[in-house]
Amino acid sequence: MVAVASFTLLQSMVIPVLGQLQVSYDTDQATVSWVLTSYLLAASVATPLLGRLGDVVGKQRMMVVTLAALSVGSLLAALAPSVGWLIAARVVQGAGGGVLPLSFGIIRDEFPRAKVNGALSIIASLAAVGFGVGIVIAGPIVDTLGFHWLFWLPMIVTGVAAAATLLWIPQQRVRGSGRLPLAPAVLLAVWLVAILLGVSQGNTWGWTSPVVIGLLVGGVALMGVWIWLEHRVRVPLIDMHMMRRRGVWTTNVVSCCVGFGLFASFGFLPQFLQTPPEAGYGFDASISESGWFLVPSAMASFAIGFVTARLVRGLGARTVVTTGALLTGVAFGLIALWHDQAWQIYAWTTLQGIGSGLVFSSLAGVVIASVPAGQTGVASGMNANIRTIGGSLGSAVMTGIVVGHVGATGLPSEGGYTIGFLVLAGAMMLAAVAAVFIPDIHDQPDDGPEESPGDRDAAGADPADVGGLRAA
Repeated sequence: MVAVASFTLLQSMVIPVLGQLQVSYDTDQATVSWVLTSYLLAASVATPLLGRLGDVVGKQRMMVVTLAALSVGSLLAALAPSVGWLIAARVVQGAGGGVLPLSFGIIRDEFPRAKVNGALSIIASLAAVGFGVGIVIAGPIVDTLGFHWLFWLPMIVTGVAAAATLLWIPQQRVRGSGRLPLAPAVLLAVWLVAILLGVSQGNTWGWTSPVVIGLLVGGVALMGVWIWLEHRVRVPLIDMHMMRRRGVWTTNVVSCCVGFGLFASFGFLPQFLQTPPEAGYGFDASISESGWFLVPSAMASFAIGFVTARLVRGLGARTVVTTGALLTGVAFGLIALWHDQAWQIYAWTTLQGIGSGLVFSSLAGVVIASVPAGQTGVASGMNANIRTIGGSLGSAVMTGIVVGHVGATGLPSEGGYTIGFLVLAGAMMLAAVAAVFIPDIHDQPDDGPEESPGDRDAAGADPADVGGLRAA
């Protein structure tokens, strides 16, 4: 829990203080944005790779390495004398992305069957709420201690967590292949960085610029080469048959859509709240005050994780995830249309927290129940990574919409936010549609995937029947 909370908080704690970092390091907005972008890029590469390494050499060992990287990266960031140093430190911190698949894998290996789903739900809820909580607590930390403590505190906490992992989490029996395929790993890293870099910088460099077009086209082409190679190497990095399992591809689509909505909403709602009322909307909130508006959402999302396992056992994962996606979509629609009073923001974000909590705390169990134990790390790592990709896409789309509706005052118009949140609501409706195809899993198996009608064993799956879609 400490490991996952630390990583997810570090994703977003810097967002409210990017303006202060720009002044403190005497740099421009384009450069300081790399403090966030570099972290997300590094995490996108590290998450599936470290998850796969955990399957190969042991999850406990890799958890210690990952937490040590988080601690060292936080130390380097706290001592950063320049913005370039800070960006490099954030790359080191990004290796912390491995805590998600490693935590899920350790729980599956070590917990009794009856406890697995509940533990997965709690950890997944932490991952879901961390982005919002980071925005909430950044203001008070900076106001009280200064922005350097955004890194000193995680350094201390993750250092202690690394020692605790070494002492108290047992080493797992290795179930995966004994080696990590180098060529697929390199290709995965290159196409992920190319696509995410193009998406994250599209609004800054221009979507029609040769660099952005080259990154996106090149990234997609390399992704095709990577998929081709994974089908032909003797020991793949990521088993493409596994990715076609019904429980895997459906949750990946849902994660992408939900990431699209949540990252953009948490990134732009504080900006909306901080707008002075003279613009025709907004609450003229400070950094700390705008963060407090997100507290009910974070609390609701985390609290729902404690009951999700029971709901999944009674109703099935399909019903729980679909309901959560629909509730989140309704919440974004309400924010878009009714946002004049503070109570409305509190009510709609609380509804969003309940919905997103139901989704995220259920998805991890579906993924893990759908793959063999030796593929737990890489499958859950790719699912978390696809959520990051969706988040980058959502942030880019929301930025384009809001910036494209700037009023005479130089501030974004209210209509830009209305359109933006309606688009996010649409993304959640797509997530609900994808969730309808999720296997109706009610419990976590002891070992190996739980088969549902139409969900064949990957080794003998018909390529035309993508993970049981025909049967669904």
